[in-house]
Amino acid sequence: MADGCNVFIERLWRSLKDEDVYLKGYADGRDARDGIAAWIGFYNTRRPHRALAGRTPMAVWRDGIHGSLPGNAVDMTLRLDDAAASPTCPPRQQQQTPCVA
Repeated sequence: MADGCNVFIERLWRSLKDEDVYLKGYADGRDARDGIAAWIGFYNTRRPHRALAGRTPMAVWRDGIHGSLPGNAVDMTLRLDDAAASPTCPPRQQQQTPCVA
């Protein structure tokens, strides 16, 4: 994968952690699974997204399915000057050869 290709999924994970996981401190895996599922539903259907001109992913998807996008298309291009779109992965480290004594 080219560098920066996973920027969108990295941003999703950051939002999930900042807006849900860290705030709720789930007690166990079952609570986490249920809470995260609820947050993903919220994220896709009720949370406005700046990259989608304040619309939800579900609204954009529905418009595409029903063919109403041509005149109202949303610009989905990556804005490299957008801090929210910067990659969060650290640069690759060179492998070091272990010292043999």
